Amino acid sequence: MESSLVEDIVIVGAGIAGLATSLALHRLGVPSLVLEYSDTLRVTGFALTTWTNAWKALDALGVGTILRHQHVQLKENVTTSLILGQQTSSLSFEGTGKHGDCEVRCVRRQLMLEAIANELPSGTIRFLSKVVAIEESGFSKIKIVRLDDGTTIKTKVLIGCDGINSVVAKWLGFKEASFTGRYVIRGYKKLMNNHGLEPKFMHYFGKGFRSGVMPCDDNTVYWFLTWTPTSEEKELAKNPSKMKQLVLRKVEKMPSDIKTFIEKTETKDILTSPLKYRHEWELMLGKISKGNVCVVGDAFHPMAPDLGQGGCCALEDGIILARHLAEAFTKKTGKHVAKEMGEEG
Repeated sequence: MESSLVEDIVIVGAGIAGLATSLALHRLGVPSLVLEYSDTLRVTGFALTTWTNAWKALDALGVGTILRHQHVQLKENVTTSLILGQQTSSLSFEGTGKHGDCEVRCVRRQLMLEAIANELPSGTIRFLSKVVAIEESGFSKIKIVRLDDGTTIKTKVLIGCDGINSVVAKWLGFKEASFTGRYVIRGYKKLMNNHGLEPKFMHYFGKGFRSGVMPCDDNTVYWFLTWTPTSEEKELAKNPSKMKQLVLRKVEKMPSDIKTFIEKTETKDILTSPLKYRHEWELMLGKISKGNVCVVGDAFHPMAPDLGQGGCCALEDGIILARHLAEAFTKKTGKHVAKEMGEEG
């Protein structure tokens, strides 16, 4: 059934970036509508490493405490060469840096999305809402968003948080994200009993690959492996059973008490995907916004996981954008808006 809606702010995508932007706006008294094409909260990747900047963002959103209770704080990064068969370095996450205490956890994506979504007013997220077209509205600044069910939505502001294949980014003129040449295999194992792991980020390097294993909580272990695949391996990327075998071959020399979590991972809990990014000059020279339309998170700056900042930056994006929009919609000063978000300055 076709319908027509009018909104001040429409956000496309109910991932980390979209939900964070919507909740940040809500905290500042500005309503928004989030469009999600699936019928429920969509999760890809199982877990993500959240660093200090992400926890500051989650605290500003008001969900940091909830997620801390659900995840163990990692104390150290330990790097081991599987070629040399020995530990090569370690870095403590404890202590205070120039920006305050260091805080690192491996957070389950589902729990993060649920924590943020649960704080939003009922009806904020509109599921089964796939955007098929974005149009100008004559000489006005209003944008018209058309959905695949025939619904049209007129909005003053349109924010694309729809990931690496963003419809909004394409409308802005962004090219497709570039392939790094590498793939990543991700997986997790939830145990009935305590896994017994120390709260450490365990890094392993081998010939042409990097792998990591870390606990999310007392019962859940997350792992990953990045490598440059051969053409034959690319053909097998959609076969999780084959990908699991590939990982186990590459990490053959990994300590057995760590490797066992990969061995016990079910194929339904294994995901393989190409790693893509956007060139720096595209971000600097391209149109990251056009009038009242912009992009946030992976729709804006997809990045490889090497720095562990993809999700962290998406959270920061949402809060910063919300602060500026709140200034425009409420006519409050930036300093007043920052105080409402529990921030200084």
